[in-house]
Amino acid sequence: MARKLSLTLLLVGLLAIAIGVVLSGCQSEPTQVEVTREVITEVTVEVPGPEVEVTRVVEVMLEPDVPVIPFEERWASSPHADASAEAFVHWDEDDPAEVPTSCAKCHSTPGYLDFIGADGSEAGVVDAAAPIGTVVTCEACHNDVTVDMTSVTFPSGVEVTGLEAEARCIQCHQGRASTVSVNQSIADAGLTEEQLDVVSEDLGFTNIHYYAAAATQFGTVTMGGYEYDGKAYDAKYDHVPGYNTCTSCHDSHTLEIKFEECTTCHTDLNSAEDLVDVRMPGSLVDYDGDGDMDEGVYYEIEGMREALYSAMQAYSAEVAGTPLVYDSHSYPYFFIDSDGDGEVTEGEAAFPNAYNAWTPRLAKAAYNYQVSLKDPGRFAHGGKYIIQLLYDSLEDLNMAISEPIDMAAMSRIDHGHFAGSEEAFRHWDAEGEVPGSCSRCHSAAGLPLFIEEGVSIAQHTSNGLNCTTCHNDLTEFTIYESTEVPFPSGAVLSFGENDVEANLCINCHQGRESTISVDQRLAGKDDDVVDESIRFTNIHYFAAGATLFGDEAKGAYQWAGQEYVGRNEHVGAFNSCTECHDTHALEVIVEECSDCHEEVETKADLQSIRFSDDDDAVEIDYDGDGDNAEGIYGEIDTMRTALYAALQEYATNTVGAGILYDANSYPYFFNDLNGNGEADPDEINGGNGYSTWTPNLLRAAYNYQYAAKDPGAYAHNGPYVVQILYDSINGVGGDVSAMTRP
Repeated sequence: MARKLSLTLLLVGLLAIAIGVVLSGCQSEPTQVEVTREVITEVTVEVPGPEVEVTRVVEVMLEPDVPVIPFEERWASSPHADASAEAFVHWDEDDPAEVPTSCAKCHSTPGYLDFIGADGSEAGVVDAAAPIGTVVTCEACHNDVTVDMTSVTFPSGVEVTGLEAEARCIQCHQGRASTVSVNQSIADAGLTEEQLDVVSEDLGFTNIHYYAAAATQFGTVTMGGYEYDGKAYDAKYDHVPGYNTCTSCHDSHTLEIKFEECTTCHTDLNSAEDLVDVRMPGSLVDYDGDGDMDEGVYYEIEGMREALYSAMQAYSAEVAGTPLVYDSHSYPYFFIDSDGDGEVTEGEAAFPNAYNAWTPRLAKAAYNYQVSLKDPGRFAHGGKYIIQLLYDSLEDLNMAISEPIDMAAMSRIDHGHFAGSEEAFRHWDAEGEVPGSCSRCHSAAGLPLFIEEGVSIAQHTSNGLNCTTCHNDLTEFTIYESTEVPFPSGAVLSFGENDVEANLCINCHQGRESTISVDQRLAGKDDDVVDESIRFTNIHYFAAGATLFGDEAKGAYQWAGQEYVGRNEHVGAFNSCTECHDTHALEVIVEECSDCHEEVETKADLQSIRFSDDDDAVEIDYDGDGDNAEGIYGEIDTMRTALYAALQEYATNTVGAGILYDANSYPYFFNDLNGNGEADPDEINGGNGYSTWTPNLLRAAYNYQYAAKDPGAYAHNGPYVVQILYDSINGVGGDVSAMTRP
């Protein structure tokens, strides 16, 4: 007879549990369960024997099966988890004790979720104050909204798209102000650009806020600093591929720098503290003017800021009429220097003593001063942008004080390849990408693609060139191999298989046109007859390679029936780009020149060097000005002047429309509307571009531009340049009777 055994199991303090009971003597595999609530479970089993009903209450205590939270321990050691930090307790004594909507986004998890809309509310705004007592927890970054987040809007109103995991960080680490808000505060005070030095009680200090790392990194893209009108600024700082975002350089949970990965390239570092000593090969100017070009960019910023503070104190006392002092730990940071000693003394760094004599000029400088302090990683995130902000603020204050700070030794921008603020790299910002026709030389990624694949496609705008533009390995620092280089004329040229560095240079420094392309545009046209289909053909900038190779490259316009010199063979060890120029600073290595040219001590002295065709050539006066001892630079300069005069005379007398030239304004040649031969401001604009070309006028104008756009032409191949200028003067009917063609 079967017996029925009923067991009632009382599971105290546990959650829903499943129990498998096997009485066959075999044990089942343990089952992991999730406990969710208290359950009373009655288990009935049949066993052989007399029917007996037994009820037992068994109290079973099991350890809750709590899932392990990944990286919790790492997060717990981070500033995001520091519940005692001012960033999270600042509002504890307020009434009501809550984090207000203006702060909750970044100072509480509920506020962040509210802002991104993860709580079901409208995204982009915090709808309700957040409770105190929260920090930045896992849920803030790991939720259904952040996993798909790819864009962030900055205080300037600029939306940055195409982001990945770093978008979660940038929502907060972007600051709270920008150029736009500083300008708005000045406008709200009723002040104009003509009132830069007017004190207004309605104007106050604008604060960028803390840890605005993304504002530093994105530079002029998001205008986190105060950017002065008429000035250009570095864009997003481009480090190296793989280390260009918050999470690629910082541990996303501890927030610490991934220092060991830095040492792959920066091999001389021993700890994260040494990062302040880093100076990239593209930082080869003395920014703060202290004579130390070995110090890290961190210290360059420090030097610039000290100079700015001195100027601010001088300005506040002299122009605003109330001296100021600064304290980085006391709100609102700038205070009245009550005793005028230039130092923060007891009682001065208090809110009732807040600085109150703001002018627009001082407010702009103070904002940038604060920007340079509140991102502790500024030197790595975008140090050159910060330097530019400080430089411009100092320069602006200098305009108003009686004893300006000496800026003669300071530098604002870098050498060409790394001058991210300049037109060569900022020209396409509005479009957002550099077209394929320009990307080879005006983007960081264009040249490697061309070398490896032989093609050019549109590329993202970049902040100048970077290490990986030329180096294909950042541990060995080897460069991309380029043994033969195609030129616009169709010629394939080379410095030789063993000089791949110089070959790499001439992939870009070759110009974009040639004798061949000019002739193609002029085919079938009469030399001195205006043709409306002709447009100016521009060699482009820094065509040093074309100049150096002369007739082999045919970069300049070579007039029919004339012979031209080929490659300039200088001397054995100084026959290519990298033998004469520093590969990063690009400057001529002048001390090497002085071994032969004893009179050369400075770069300017190079212009006094002459070339010679033969033993008597030093006596030849090429430009016909009576000076046969001047350097070839002087010979070329005079001939360019003569060519411009010949162009103008030809345009007036043969074409009937005067012509003007401006080296800095596209399309360079303009109509002389008033016939005075001078480039007046109202004449230099795109709508007044010169359009009444004849073939001969175009040929000569092309060569005029050619000689202007290679500033080292006299050294790269002086005889070639003299030849093309001589022939161009002659081609438009200029007087060459006193000149000599090499």
